[in-house]
Amino acid sequence: MSSDPDAGGGPTGGELVEVVAADGTVVDVVTRGEMRARNLRHRCTYVSIVTSDDRLIVHQRADWKDVFPSYWDVCFGGIAGVGEAWEIAARRELAEEAGVDDVALTELGSVAYDEDDGRLVGRVYVARFDGALSCPDGEVVAVDSVPLADLDRWLAGRSVCPDSAQLALPLVRAHLESQPS
Repeated sequence: MSSDPDAGGGPTGGELVEVVAADGTVVDVVTRGEMRARNLRHRCTYVSIVTSDDRLIVHQRADWKDVFPSYWDVCFGGIAGVGEAWEIAARRELAEEAGVDDVALTELGSVAYDEDDGRLVGRVYVARFDGALSCPDGEVVAVDSVPLADLDRWLAGRSVCPDSAQLALPLVRAHLESQPS
């Protein structure tokens, strides 16, 4: 058995995942391990946390993660469960990874990613939150907050999950720019 909980032999490797067409229609259900091994398109959520003083909460992924181990990420989130509604999946992931419950989520839009490192359709959300993060499930090993004005410089100096940076950041920035000061 692999020591990576997300790999095919680990505890979540046997978790069932929906395989979806480009339009998000479910076409099959396979194990997470098979989805990863075959780079099958699946559903994924992204939740950016922004503080009231316009700082983006970022985090570093554990080194045992099957995708982008030890990378920094600008969103909390992950694979939606079979039959799980988008917002419920986003809330579950936010609670598991950040320890954040009962926060308002604003849906920013649907996204798609089709690369050699993953294929997915997703939904992006933003949460305004100023409280403490507990990161209870062990997927997150470090947390930081970056002023939005300094984000590009911060991103340039780190390995950052490309899907989150490519898909979520433009939507989050556009949303924040459209908000009254």
